[in-house]
Amino acid sequence: MTRHFLRDDDLSPAELVEVLDLADRMKAEPFDHKPLAGPRTVALVFDRPTLRTQVSFAAGIAELGGNPMTVDGGLAAMGSREGVEDVARILGRQAAAVVWRTAHQADVVTMAAYAGVPVLNALTDEFHPCQLLADLQTVREHKGTLAGLRVAFVGDGACNMGNSWVLAGASAGLHVVVGAPQGFTPDAHVVARAREIAQDTGGSIDLTTDPLEAAAGADVVVTDSWVSMGREEESEERLRIFPPYGVTDDLLSHAAPDAIVLHCLPAYRGKEISEEVIEGPHSVVWDEAENRRHAQKAVLTWLLEHSA
Repeated sequence: MTRHFLRDDDLSPAELVEVLDLADRMKAEPFDHKPLAGPRTVALVFDRPTLRTQVSFAAGIAELGGNPMTVDGGLAAMGSREGVEDVARILGRQAAAVVWRTAHQADVVTMAAYAGVPVLNALTDEFHPCQLLADLQTVREHKGTLAGLRVAFVGDGACNMGNSWVLAGASAGLHVVVGAPQGFTPDAHVVARAREIAQDTGGSIDLTTDPLEAAAGADVVVTDSWVSMGREEESEERLRIFPPYGVTDDLLSHAAPDAIVLHCLPAYRGKEISEEVIEGPHSVVWDEAENRRHAQKAVLTWLLEHSA
């Protein structure tokens, strides 16, 4: 059976620990693992703007002994020039795995159904699971553990990062509190699934409209852009609604004294996060950005090893 990583709960809680442990080993010894020696090719398909995703996957695949083959999603025109099913069968015969950054979750599901090789979701409108692996690796580095920590996700909880944080957080045994305005909470079915997972891991998922309540006592404070890709036409309304949810020194004063701050980037300073916080002593965003490479190397290696 071919294993894929399309959403955060594609890894069980035990498998998540395996991948994070492997990511730590790969970070410590970045050139000791060569599952792509040959070199074998990994297709990197980008329909959405990218910086960290492209550079971290390209560098990581090279470190694994492989060849990163970048495919311009605009030129490929999947879904219009050619169906996803046909492209999947083409890529699956050229590459050992497919990494796709695109809009629709249904499309990566279709890609996985037809490619015949592992498919990794490098971002959709619904989920950002590779980012969460890096986030969890970063939290473990700075806190020494995951289970039992309190995480405050403050801002637009209805984005892919909000969905991924409740799922991955539940799998890791975290207590995730989403502080978001009414109507901007993670998808209800995702929250329900996360709470189901949390019953077995000892984690929890809570929702509040009060950002200070969310931040109270938090070990980790997370935010993301208030205007996600594809939502630009809503920017005026969102910039009116979200200012109370900015991660500022004032909000951070309600968190634990040794709280760390995460942001998946790009950051819009003075909006969802202040200049003082992102450049301050609580910020670990640059470690988080680096860890995209190590975490993605680990999950790619794990998928290849567990796919028949």
